[in-house]
Amino acid sequence: MIRRKIDSRIRVLIENGIHLGHRSLLIVIGEKAREQVAILHHLLSKATVRARPSVLWCYKKELGFSSHRKKRMKLIMKKLRAGKASINEENQFELFISSTEIRYCYYSETHKILGNTYGMCVLQDFEAMTPNLLARTIETVEGGGLVVILLHSLHSIRQLHAMTMDVHSRYRTEAHQDVVARFNERFLLSLASCKTCLLLDDELNVLPLSSAVSAIDPASAEAKQKVASNATELKQLIESMSDAPTVGKLLKQCKTLDQAKVILKLFDVISENNLKHTVSLTAARGRGKSAALGLAAAGAIGFGYSNIFVTSPGPENLKTFFQFVCKGFDALQFEEHIDYEVVQSVNPEFNKAVVRINVTRGQRQTIQYIHPTDAIKLGQAELVIIDEAAAIPLLHVKQLLGPYLVFISSTVNGYEGTGRSLSLKLLQELREQSSKLTAVSKSSSNISAENFKFQTVGGRTLSELTLSESIRYKPGDDVELWLNQLLCLDVTTVPKVSGGGCPPPEHCDLYYVNRDTLFCFHKASELFLQRMMSIYVAAHYKNSPNDLQMMSDAPAHHLFVLLGPFVQNSNNIPEILCVVQVCLEGDLSKASVHSSLTSGKRPSGDLIPWTLVQQFQDEDFPSLCGARIVRIATHPDYQRMGYGLRAVQLLQRYYEGKFPALDDPTTSAIDIVPIEFNMSSHSNEKKRGLLDEHVSQRKKLPPLLSRLYERSAERLDWIGVSYGLTETLQRFWARSQFFPVYIRQIANELTGEYSCIMLKTLNTDQPWLIAYWTDFRRRFISLLSNPFSHFPAPLALGILAKPNLQMLNAQAAAETTPLDRKELAVYFTNHDLKRIEMYSRNLIDHHLIVDLVPSIGKLYFLGKLNINLNAVEVAILLAFGLQLKNVADLGKELKLQSAQVLALFNRIIIKSIQCMNEICETAVECEFGIEKQPNLQIASLQRSLDEELNEYAEEEKEKADRQHSIQLSESELKMYRIEAIEQSMLEDVEQRTVTTGKRKLFKKKKSSKKRLRKQNVQV
Repeated sequence: MIRRKIDSRIRVLIENGIHLGHRSLLIVIGEKAREQVAILHHLLSKATVRARPSVLWCYKKELGFSSHRKKRMKLIMKKLRAGKASINEENQFELFISSTEIRYCYYSETHKILGNTYGMCVLQDFEAMTPNLLARTIETVEGGGLVVILLHSLHSIRQLHAMTMDVHSRYRTEAHQDVVARFNERFLLSLASCKTCLLLDDELNVLPLSSAVSAIDPASAEAKQKVASNATELKQLIESMSDAPTVGKLLKQCKTLDQAKVILKLFDVISENNLKHTVSLTAARGRGKSAALGLAAAGAIGFGYSNIFVTSPGPENLKTFFQFVCKGFDALQFEEHIDYEVVQSVNPEFNKAVVRINVTRGQRQTIQYIHPTDAIKLGQAELVIIDEAAAIPLLHVKQLLGPYLVFISSTVNGYEGTGRSLSLKLLQELREQSSKLTAVSKSSSNISAENFKFQTVGGRTLSELTLSESIRYKPGDDVELWLNQLLCLDVTTVPKVSGGGCPPPEHCDLYYVNRDTLFCFHKASELFLQRMMSIYVAAHYKNSPNDLQMMSDAPAHHLFVLLGPFVQNSNNIPEILCVVQVCLEGDLSKASVHSSLTSGKRPSGDLIPWTLVQQFQDEDFPSLCGARIVRIATHPDYQRMGYGLRAVQLLQRYYEGKFPALDDPTTSAIDIVPIEFNMSSHSNEKKRGLLDEHVSQRKKLPPLLSRLYERSAERLDWIGVSYGLTETLQRFWARSQFFPVYIRQIANELTGEYSCIMLKTLNTDQPWLIAYWTDFRRRFISLLSNPFSHFPAPLALGILAKPNLQMLNAQAAAETTPLDRKELAVYFTNHDLKRIEMYSRNLIDHHLIVDLVPSIGKLYFLGKLNINLNAVEVAILLAFGLQLKNVADLGKELKLQSAQVLALFNRIIIKSIQCMNEICETAVECEFGIEKQPNLQIASLQRSLDEELNEYAEEEKEKADRQHSIQLSESELKMYRIEAIEQSMLEDVEQRTVTTGKRKLFKKKKSSKKRLRKQNVQV
């Protein structure tokens, strides 16, 4: 074997990683890439000043060599006898295999290596890798270690783009077979951004990946000093707390300064003994959250806490927690079997995981594991620790909160996805309660203690802690930054939308996103992709890195974004208001459908067609083409403003063909841009070597965003959605006229929600959807009594509500036959009707008709019982009749008293028995030939009695006024004038004086007429 000198850049890169505590990434291409692992491990062992680094070797199925020592020696001797191997080559690799601690692991079993740390990680069989596996394995490497990716099946970098990944088989469907490996292209282009990455051939020659690797200088003294300063600060903190009996001993177990500060804060909360305090601990993967909680639990035992409960998705997840509890006990000088006892589970499914630690030193104390659903067992708890709360349904996490101290930890980003529902929902509620508590405490200086206690009841004090420094490597690790950018892991903060106000939804437009341009690793497209993923993460329960590869490579998936008005010629990237991910499904042949139904096996993809063909046994539906809305996410600052509804409306109009394409109609709907490479040499492809290839970004790319009329839409028959059923989402899709056709009877293990499928036809002349909805509605009514009995009444009513469509109402009215006496006798006997009649008259208790209420409810919701009920009465009938709830639970749900619920229930029974009596009377009349007389029919009056009396009174008044005006004419009123009265009076006086001989008592005044005129004027 010819000895050759290795490029000095490899040695400098490894040494810099050791000095700075950072990892290095090496990618080896070629048939003999595996043999170079021994040389790289030798360089790593020579540069470090500790024991030989351990190795994690991950592969798909076949390792390529035997990991068994005796079998390996037999193979070597066999090759030597055949002359197929030299002694030096085999001895070098054999020495590496024999003298190194290597953990061989299948890719399918990488979940077993969680929590372990290795000095070197070797990844072969690149075609079997996924983003989840990439992040999971790289995370196990310590600072100063190596990550080696072997591409022994490639002879050129160009082949990486055309490589068929194993996961692509799940992306292909019967109608969509062409997969474009955009993720591989972005992976290769992203390597140039990693400063600690080298691309090597199988002879350890450095390939010209980017200009950054042309010269690698040794780490500066300032960088080394900065790393040492953090360790010095940690030592100083530990020395300053050495006098504390409990805290000082436990701080010595901390690995980072962040972890030590978090433990100090946890001890402060524990020492306060405030049972209404919640501490949230959030961090990325590998920051030491479980270790910090384990040390805090050991410290709580030292502070005298007796009942400590810890919960997680499973007891296997608490391996690190209980391990550091025991380390804390050792630091506190507790002895196992004397001061404490570790109890393991006897359940074979838990693999002898630790479930309890009993402490008997001084007093009896316990650290007990409970299942997340056993919140009722926390009656005597003093401290409850919730580890990995993001993997527990949010409803269960809320139930675990109570009158005791609570520690919550969650992973906000990492290979297992993000726990944004925890931070956005639960922690937001706790922040609001804590802020109200603080505001009350500040403004209550003049309030009595009783009033203050009343105002803060139910509120909890919240303390939020974060861990940023990794346990395994130092801050500023370039491999971590590269991995976070590649897999969009660190996008938990959504950027604020610039500008004041928000545009009206009707002014916003939907744009199609070209995936070739989105995943080309251009600076602008990367920023746009990061913003899209941040909105995804903020709007959904869990996002996995595998979702990114599906979004980039799956041929049936398409992306749309809703944008407000913006200037197209500006250099600014438009702000995203809403993101929509669509998957085309259907267009299946009847032969494949028939074979799937007969064999009972369902191919991957086409979620809605395969689910509904099993639900309704209709082999014609899968042949229709449709689009499933995989995700629709709105910017968190603009939720509940109508942007999501606007996006759905525009998407529906687009697939209905209301945006005619202005381009050439022969252009394909899916534009696939071929992958291009820039080569420095123009010689024949066979003569090109790895050293001649230069990787660079593509220059000719289509626009990132296209208006809907710039791209021809696929011809579809339906548009659907599958989502976790909640009352808010159900109302959203119902407003868009979507029909529910399927609800899964088993809840999701993570979210606790039930999957619901809703459809909407794009052609209104297709009656199949109404038939599906009618059949689903009938099934759902029957299932409300068992699997869906805990649904809130508003949610169940929203599912059963009839959409406001004329076609639906006409067909439903035609299909629904009225209830007759024979059908009524199937549900109720004469004695049953008598009992209902007696309860309607308040002569018996409601318990005597409980067995009859389900039949009444079923007849009403099937449209057989023609009675009018208000919204509250309908909810009560559904809860009583279909969900079989009791009065107390229903009163709490509807916020009514039990007496009010029973009063409304009695009104429902009165209306029901009246309708049934009419049916019975009609049957008797038909049987004896009795016809109702028309005059016996009771019809409602057009006007009430008061209205008629008022009308007659007004007519009589008008008539009297007319007669009175006729009688009082002008000639008859002359005798009532004032002059005539005075003249008659004077004449009468004069006549009397003449006859009596007396003097005049009155004197005639000449100016009487003038005075009368003046009085008339004044009047």
